[in-house]
Amino acid sequence: MTNDMWELENEIIANGTFPVCGVDEVGRGPLAGPVCAAAVILPQGIEIEGLDDSKKLNEKKRDALFDIICENAVGYAIALADVSEIEQHNILGATILAMNRAISALETRPAFALIDGNRNKGIEISSMAVIKGDGKCASIAAASILAKVTRDRLMLEMSIKYPEYGFEKHKGYGTALHYAAIRAHGPCELHRPSFLRKMH
Repeated sequence: MTNDMWELENEIIANGTFPVCGVDEVGRGPLAGPVCAAAVILPQGIEIEGLDDSKKLNEKKRDALFDIICENAVGYAIALADVSEIEQHNILGATILAMNRAISALETRPAFALIDGNRNKGIEISSMAVIKGDGKCASIAAASILAKVTRDRLMLEMSIKYPEYGFEKHKGYGTALHYAAIRAHGPCELHRPSFLRKMH
């Protein structure tokens, strides 16, 4: 990670607003499984080697960083919104729900949240959206790793319960293999009905 991954947080903290948490989610695109959000407060200025957007890291590196982040964070929390909530609130609403759950589960109450992406409407504490924040803000990058690893591990567990779908390979995303499995076996309770309507 580079020092400029602290630029935004340092600026906010210098203005007297702290602690600051970073928030990110994983699982907006898949056909199956929950959306998973994480909120992380890091010790200011901590250098975690290799910390980056979870999408740029391989599984082994993410797993190693997951443990380092959990050991060093001032506070962290991970929350889900399940398939029924995705259907009820749509994926954006369910994402905000999971993010708010993660923020409110932090033992240390944050004064401000940095939210990955271009929307922070509906976040229950003072916040700002940071486009591509998982690549330029340390606490958002940390949150992206916790959310990604948690969701991947959950989908791995689900692959044992539902072996016919190959969740361990695609984690619920719409791959050719996944579509073929849905056609062969029909959807299971993990599938998002609104996401399957486009299937032919």
